[in-house]
Amino acid sequence: MPLALMVQPLALPHPMEEPVQVVDFGESGPVRCVKCKGYINPFMKFIDQGRHFKCNFCGHTNDTPRDYHCNLGPDNRRRDADSRPELCRGTVEFVATKEFMVRPPMMPIFFFLVDVSMNAVATGATAAACSAVQRALGELNHIPRARVGIATFDNTLHFYSFNQAQQPTMLVVPDIHDVYAPLQSGLTVPILEFWEPLEQLLENIPSMFQGTIIADSALGAAMKGAALAIKSNGGKLIIFQSGFPSVGFAALTARDPDSRKGPPPGEKDLSKLLQPVDKTLKTLAIELAELQVSCDLFLTTQEYVDVASLAVVPATTGGQMYYYYPFSATSDSAKLYNDLRWNLTRPQGLEAVMRVRCSQGLQVQEYVGNFHRGTPTDVDLPAIDCDKSIMVTFKHDEKLQDNSESCFQCALLYTTMDGQRRIRVTTLSLTCTTVLNNVFRGADLDAQFTYFLKRAAQEAPTTPLAQLRDKMTNSCVNILFTYRKFCATASSAGQLILPEALKLLPLYTLALTKSIGLRSDVRTDDRCYWLARVMTISASLAIPTVYPRMFSIHDLSQKEVGEGNLPQSLHLSSENLENEGVFLLETGEDAFIYAGKGVSSETLFHLFGVQSVNEVQTNQFILQEFDNDESRKLNILINEIRKERCSYLRFRWCRRGDPLEFLFFSLLVEDKNALGLSYVEYLVHVHRQIQNKMT
Repeated sequence: MPLALMVQPLALPHPMEEPVQVVDFGESGPVRCVKCKGYINPFMKFIDQGRHFKCNFCGHTNDTPRDYHCNLGPDNRRRDADSRPELCRGTVEFVATKEFMVRPPMMPIFFFLVDVSMNAVATGATAAACSAVQRALGELNHIPRARVGIATFDNTLHFYSFNQAQQPTMLVVPDIHDVYAPLQSGLTVPILEFWEPLEQLLENIPSMFQGTIIADSALGAAMKGAALAIKSNGGKLIIFQSGFPSVGFAALTARDPDSRKGPPPGEKDLSKLLQPVDKTLKTLAIELAELQVSCDLFLTTQEYVDVASLAVVPATTGGQMYYYYPFSATSDSAKLYNDLRWNLTRPQGLEAVMRVRCSQGLQVQEYVGNFHRGTPTDVDLPAIDCDKSIMVTFKHDEKLQDNSESCFQCALLYTTMDGQRRIRVTTLSLTCTTVLNNVFRGADLDAQFTYFLKRAAQEAPTTPLAQLRDKMTNSCVNILFTYRKFCATASSAGQLILPEALKLLPLYTLALTKSIGLRSDVRTDDRCYWLARVMTISASLAIPTVYPRMFSIHDLSQKEVGEGNLPQSLHLSSENLENEGVFLLETGEDAFIYAGKGVSSETLFHLFGVQSVNEVQTNQFILQEFDNDESRKLNILINEIRKERCSYLRFRWCRRGDPLEFLFFSLLVEDKNALGLSYVEYLVHVHRQIQNKMT
């Protein structure tokens, strides 16, 4: 069984939880172990009437600072432990002192880059991006120091400088190979002072480039130029890209297998397509990370854009990639705006450094996620937000004692959006045991499966897919075999015995082997986006990514739907699809709607305002709310899912005979199909593998 932590340092608290408390130790800073630098936490033991404390990581005995001393009670705890958050809570936030700052806390700068090449303008992507930015900027008014910059690009770069008259001047950078910023300052402006001219510029950009015949897109040059414009401070680059980045610095060469005639690529060629075409963008990404510039990429495209090469930039700079393929200005503009709005307004931090410590007997082995490794012990995060998760794996370097405690501590030093330097510290303590049954009883299915998922995403670019699917199955078999051999010896050999906490592990492993990342029949860009997405995915979203939720929505009038109250979901099998029914299947990012052949026109009219499925335009479908109980409940259900997933959901109507219908049925992972065995057959296969190991 893997030993790994899923760390989500800025995770949103549960609605029933209290907010994380801020502790200020003044100029002396938070109390720490002088040997290993671990932060004070509830598991450090105070001894000698509180005059010393023993570190729960390295075992060193420290002197308690005089102004922090407190006597111990009869239970050997400090008498003030329950009134001090750092001594009674798993997560606290310390105010950082000057020793944690190499420069004053950075200002939040948001620099928007918009593709204005022919394809972007013609498909409505440019207008959708400008509209989304214009609406989302209104959400940044609560950040008093926020500054904004805007640039557009095709086969040249266009920066916009705001003079004292507040009218923007376009500054063109024609050299897209040796890129420069046209001004040292003035390319970003305070949002509160320049709100109107910013709004006016965003309104004008689509018409300024209307009818353009420039098809080329210099994305690499645009990223480098924008980074140079904010290099003295750092900040967030938010890029809207539609075309293939074909010219200028870091231009890509087309290697699209999906549009090529001839046989599909072999395993060797496929693995090349899942890796960046060269190291130019990786080198640029490292430069950006060192300048504290993070990069979020919104791909509003209708063509192959080589996601494998582009993904290294958000992956190295602590950013995120958003992918809208095939982009439809009609149906995707609302999701584009909501994704951007959440990106800007969610709890987040800048110029962050993270380190995980663990107690003696264990050692940090590897970090997995979107970050830059400047030093062997720390991960550098130009940006970090509440949705980002980092996996940390550990190895044993000496024997652990039975009933002793193993402790883990994640410390995140970051700058808040209002310019304060903070240290978010989360500490976890787990009891060691020599009884294997206890290990299985306390297993965390979500964390174990998230480990499987991220491992698969890590290995997919270099491992043949069939081999990787077998490897995932074998990982599941090995865990269940260990349980069968050491914890369920009394059971008959003919029975498949599953540990209670991991009884769904075979189901989710089967779903993983049929997922977009591990299937052999998907577009290269779709696979690469999936692989990039799961590298930062949180434990709560890992399972829905491969095992979505399905609801029947034709009978909502008979169900209770409300805040925090969702109807019962259905098993992912075509046996649950009624001929007269309508079904919603959601992955946390996409929502598919499928209507059976015999669905009544009345049901369709109540839910979607149409009499027949033929009236629905699949690529322009928008969910609306109508004045009836079914429609209201459907919208409440969708909004509850959006809230839970922190995602707006992209709606896809699955018409019979359409490629989306095939995709919908391929997500019913409990069925036997071209992708693999049914769930029952897979359990038989797993059982047989376990029996073979037993003999």
